[in-house]
Amino acid sequence: MYRISMNMLAGLLAIALVSGCSGNTGAHQATAPHDSSAAQAKFRQIADGVIVDTGGAAKQVRLEVVGDRIIHVTAIPGGGFDLPASLMAVKSGGDKQFSVSSDAGHVRLKTAAITADVATATGAVQFLDKDSKVILAEQPNGRTFTPVAVQGQSFYAVRQQFASPDDEAFYGLGQHQKGTMNYKGKDVELAQHNMDIAIPFVVSSRHYGLLWDNNSITRFGDPRPYQMLDKQLKVFDADGKPGGFTANYYVDGKLRLSRVESEVNYEYLKDLTHWPDQLKDSKGITGGPGQTVEWKGAVASDVAGLHKFRLYASGYFKLYVDDKLVLDDWRQSWNPWYRDFSVAMKPGEKHAIRIEWTPQSGYIALDHQDPLPAAEQNELSLFSELGHAVDYYFIDGSNLDDVIAGYREVTGKAVMLPSWAYGFWQSRDHYLTQDELLGVVKRYRELKLPLDNIVQDWRYWKDDAWGSHQFDKTRFPDPKGMIGQVHAEHANLMISVWPKFYPTTANYKELDAKGHMYRRNVEAGAKDWVGPGYLSSFYDPYSAEGRQIYWRQIRENLGDLGVDAWWMDATEPDIESNLDIDERKLRMGPTALGPGAAFFNSYSLMTTTAVYQGSRASYPDKRVFILTRSMFAGEQRNAAAGWSGDVVARWSNLRDQISAGINFSLSGIPNWTTDIGGYALETRYEKPDAKNLQEWREINLRWFQFGSFMPLFRSHGQGVNREIFNLAPVGSDVYDALAWYDKLRYRLMPYIYTLAADTYFRDGTIMRGLVMDFPNDAKVRDIDDEYMFGPAFLVAPVTEYQARSRDVYLPAGSGWYDFYTGKRYEGGNTIKADAPLERMPLFVRAGAIVPIGPAIQYTGEKPDAPITLTVYTGADGTFSLYEDQGTTYDYEHGAYSRIPLSYDEASGTLSIGKREGSYPGMPVTRRFNIRWLSGPTPTATDFDAKAEQGVDYTGEAITVRRDKQA
Repeated sequence: MYRISMNMLAGLLAIALVSGCSGNTGAHQATAPHDSSAAQAKFRQIADGVIVDTGGAAKQVRLEVVGDRIIHVTAIPGGGFDLPASLMAVKSGGDKQFSVSSDAGHVRLKTAAITADVATATGAVQFLDKDSKVILAEQPNGRTFTPVAVQGQSFYAVRQQFASPDDEAFYGLGQHQKGTMNYKGKDVELAQHNMDIAIPFVVSSRHYGLLWDNNSITRFGDPRPYQMLDKQLKVFDADGKPGGFTANYYVDGKLRLSRVESEVNYEYLKDLTHWPDQLKDSKGITGGPGQTVEWKGAVASDVAGLHKFRLYASGYFKLYVDDKLVLDDWRQSWNPWYRDFSVAMKPGEKHAIRIEWTPQSGYIALDHQDPLPAAEQNELSLFSELGHAVDYYFIDGSNLDDVIAGYREVTGKAVMLPSWAYGFWQSRDHYLTQDELLGVVKRYRELKLPLDNIVQDWRYWKDDAWGSHQFDKTRFPDPKGMIGQVHAEHANLMISVWPKFYPTTANYKELDAKGHMYRRNVEAGAKDWVGPGYLSSFYDPYSAEGRQIYWRQIRENLGDLGVDAWWMDATEPDIESNLDIDERKLRMGPTALGPGAAFFNSYSLMTTTAVYQGSRASYPDKRVFILTRSMFAGEQRNAAAGWSGDVVARWSNLRDQISAGINFSLSGIPNWTTDIGGYALETRYEKPDAKNLQEWREINLRWFQFGSFMPLFRSHGQGVNREIFNLAPVGSDVYDALAWYDKLRYRLMPYIYTLAADTYFRDGTIMRGLVMDFPNDAKVRDIDDEYMFGPAFLVAPVTEYQARSRDVYLPAGSGWYDFYTGKRYEGGNTIKADAPLERMPLFVRAGAIVPIGPAIQYTGEKPDAPITLTVYTGADGTFSLYEDQGTTYDYEHGAYSRIPLSYDEASGTLSIGKREGSYPGMPVTRRFNIRWLSGPTPTATDFDAKAEQGVDYTGEAITVRRDKQA
């Protein structure tokens, strides 16, 4: 347990720890101390950098050169650099191309591209470009170490502050569902959760990134934990009396209890004990049918400024500030989440607060944070609860693609997924039987709806055998034959595997006997939600032996049946939902490496490592594909894709997915998706009347349109079957629109698979924030509902019910074409884009060369079919068409081809370059049809319309000049 409370820790954050002598600098020292005068800094040059003796909180600062634009900074309060190995980084230094110099008060490490300057009086580091202009600078006294002991081990709570100009914008940090694009001035807590992915990598509009190497709960922005209202504010009841809000509890609209409550706090399981006893049912369940709660009162503060609030809630909730509706939403009961709002407050000024809540056996809490001091409000700050050092990587670049490439140089390449992963996946919670699953695949083929992946979610095992990894033979009598039939239909099977085990299973017993099971959940008697409820716990992936056993159990029971891909659920890990954070830390440990609290955010990285490394060893010619609910820095090297968790079928949630996915992609991991349509449903959608059925179909269609332009295209959810033919009747307008986007995805497969390849070969990003491609257009920095899909497409999803148009900003510096009509627009303008129900606004950048393939039912169906090259004229453009075998790792050994394409606007010439490379089964010749698009045309999306020109390509360079009459 913590020896100091988190509230005490918050009070200590402002104290810079001053240690004694720095001690031994560790095994990395390569030379004796630099001979310098007393006025000069003392430093030791090492093989790949320098160690500097400093004043301030850190007694030593180490700079290691990873590359000419990447510097690894480690600062310690005392002792040597004998630190635990990084879990996220595969490279921490090693580049020897640098020089070191010093003068009074400074030590400078210089590479070919940047300089890192250490001020020895404070230990503060600043990074400068070739022209000696500051890119990023630590605050002079912005490094803090606070001692913390956890389960007998010593750590520090660590913080690093950096200066940030007012016009800087910040992105990345994983996936956070608050509808925020730019995190400048925002607070982001990095703590893995069902719907929240913590990746401690932030990128700047100034074209640098910081990778913060720490596995514990981390806070970007304000380092202090948010607190209940009464800890910092004066709280008043409905009559203006101090002490708390008036809380009124109703049953079927009748007031049953009124009392004053100093805080709104039903946040976790432990907090439900405060629920009025007379309103609990016979089983102790709170917030049951017919119950509602209203809190009324006011808050005031002695601190002026912008006060930040968070409402954590599930069920239906509304929140009013000064009688203005601020929040109005719903979440499923077992999966609450945060909604942020802020209030500008003056000392002593009261602000009325009213909350209306229909619990549906859910959770709620309202917490708050006082404003930071003005000097800190807009800086770049990172704080972690537990660490041994301030440890980060500064990554510079000429653009954000460079920065993401640097992140992957440190944490590992984004290995390629199988080509079929970029087709359409069908999933639901869950297929009950073998026949049901096979029937869905068959129906897709009958209707000629393209499909590549069918997903078997949880509960294919016997109810009392979670963790057995074995099919229930009464419902799945022939799993191997079932998978074989899926393959015969040219589809693939992904299956759900959890790190969760029932103690009665042989797999649990084997892992537990070796010390690789977390026992606290079982010891606590916590039962899950299946049937009568069963004891369970999760395995520990922090030892090599534990990971090897876990994979072997999966391989023996599932992999050898022919399963194609792995859905790794609950990898936060969510051992028991709605535990408080301190208890979560205890139940996910102790790990083989130390307390669970010290590794809070890294579980997913370690358990996907087990499956990725195990699968590559077991099936070396088969690309691994993992879908995981949680992710961490470096997980792209494990062939892992993320998804946004158990989101709900609400328009607000649909909107939140856009910025969540963009920022996730800006965090360096390229493959991401959501549950199209939302995982959980309000009851009005389960057996809908005509009005609700219309909205249900529309939200699914709008989400599906968005999904067709996500890196991965996947429909999933509970309550209502999510197959295209179950969402709307065959032949209906909604069905036809769903089918159209499914087929469009496959027509664009040559383009999409090239984007996928570029994530490996060029460290590319598929789902691109506008700031990546238009860095000089300040207007794009805060846009949270548009993005680029590769270099060509600007995607503008529709996120309002019954909207039939929406505003779309077209970035400056480019011309733009409406994808559906060919109408051209100039950039730098906001237009009112048409958005009929059957179409989502979609634009193509002038100069784009978009390869469009044949109509197919699955990827790889027609590998030698003609490809249409659509050239959107008005600017020069390039594209490099990539092809390979699609499912093996031969690409790592050069087995692939590239066909370079370039368009010159001045001459109206398309150049199809000489083919680069080859691979087994490569079509030697190919027909390229060429379409030139330069204005409105009724055939803009008629992909089978006669092309203006065509060439037979044999691998040698060809030039095609545009016919001006075309």
